[in-house]
Amino acid sequence: MASRTRDATAITFSLVGFLFLVELTSGIIQGFYVPLIPKIVLRLDIHDGDFNWFEAAQLLLSAIVVPIFAKLGDMYGHKRMLLITTALTAGATWWLATATTFTTFLIAWSLQAFYVVWLPLEIALIFDRGRRTGTAASQTRRSAGFLVVALELGAILGALGASRVFGALGEDVMLTLFAPAIVVTLVFFAVLFGVPESEPIRGRRLDGIGFLLLTVGLLAITAGLGWLRIDSSPTGIAVTAGAIVVGLVVLVGFGRWELQHPDPAIDLRVMRRPSMWPVIVTAGLFGISVLGAQAPLATYAGTDPELVGYGLGLDTDALSNLIGVYLVSMIVGALLFAAGSRRISPRLSLILATGLVALGYLLFLPFHLKVAQVMTNMAIAGLGSGALVAALPAAAAAAAPRGQTGVASGMTNTTKTIVGSFASAIFGVALVAGAESAASSIAPLAGYLTVWAISGGGAVVAMVFLFFVPKLAFADVEPELLPDLTPAE
Repeated sequence: MASRTRDATAITFSLVGFLFLVELTSGIIQGFYVPLIPKIVLRLDIHDGDFNWFEAAQLLLSAIVVPIFAKLGDMYGHKRMLLITTALTAGATWWLATATTFTTFLIAWSLQAFYVVWLPLEIALIFDRGRRTGTAASQTRRSAGFLVVALELGAILGALGASRVFGALGEDVMLTLFAPAIVVTLVFFAVLFGVPESEPIRGRRLDGIGFLLLTVGLLAITAGLGWLRIDSSPTGIAVTAGAIVVGLVVLVGFGRWELQHPDPAIDLRVMRRPSMWPVIVTAGLFGISVLGAQAPLATYAGTDPELVGYGLGLDTDALSNLIGVYLVSMIVGALLFAAGSRRISPRLSLILATGLVALGYLLFLPFHLKVAQVMTNMAIAGLGSGALVAALPAAAAAAAPRGQTGVASGMTNTTKTIVGSFASAIFGVALVAGAESAASSIAPLAGYLTVWAISGGGAVVAMVFLFFVPKLAFADVEPELLPDLTPAE
């Protein structure tokens, strides 16, 4: 038995090593383009605000592709879907380097969103390997922490490396954009030769109608939210509200269809289990802070306190250092989660991590006028955020029956993305409303306080929901005791 466990551990260690490279690449993609945005805008001959279209389009596609490819991974093999999404991401990244018009860059940037599927597929792969020895849950938790470390390290490397590559290549934008394309191409071969395939359950059926309803519903909601990020006028708000209503109606139809289907695209009966629904809800509420509150924090840090009495007045370099503190704290949080998951229960780990996020953002309410205060708040929130990025998909995979680990972990990403997009749109309106004049580019302090209160309050609510999770949830289970793919009652 001991030998069997050692063999499984060695296999998983090797697997995580290759997946570490995948997440490192994911982080590089996410960090590389940020310092180059002004140069890309000049190359495409567009306005700064037009870049929001790229972000909105990629967000829209990412919300759609995660549940679909996660489910396909459960059906046909997670490595196979990881290879397909890596190839699609590589193709889009090469296209980005050569795109010279707004339309072509928009399409290529949108298609690059397939990288968001990588982490759910990786979690499912790791869980499948550990399942054979009954240590799937614990191995997945530890491994997820290291994958998040890779993600954040990649983001730092990408952000720092972009400007250096740009300078070394004579400030040629196209040659610079070839760098991430080369990295993604290389990691494709790392997956191809280094990652073993999972064991999908045979005889599954593709719920085409369910996927279609899900796609249309998510498309309407995310398109509406994306529009609000671009146009927050009364007309824009009306368009957004209409799109969200349409999307919700379609999703209600999707829910009814899924409850009647023998092999649904997303088994809602599994999602409402006591060990599952608090995790999914927590992921959504976590999206408020990890996706919605980051841009307001950056603009607040850049606001000159001598003009309005609040803000930090940081220049670009100082702002980069502040963001670096947050990213490093996320790395530390992920490492602490990987180490601490052996000593405390997974449920308690989730509660503590969510509590740190709540504490970090609520501390902004009284303490936000000094750099040291903001840095401390971000470090606390970053510790919890790093742990949650690792813990949520791992917990969802552990709570799912065999054959649904991919779609379960993917749902944490989808709900986080949708709620984060909604929060981002609402925060944008809050920061514009109440400005001294329509022409003013400085957001009111009340808007920032609203952002921090909602972010912290959302984390508090999530923490309360997590107490409803059974105390022994997400624990290791012997393979013969794992539930088969049968509908949950």
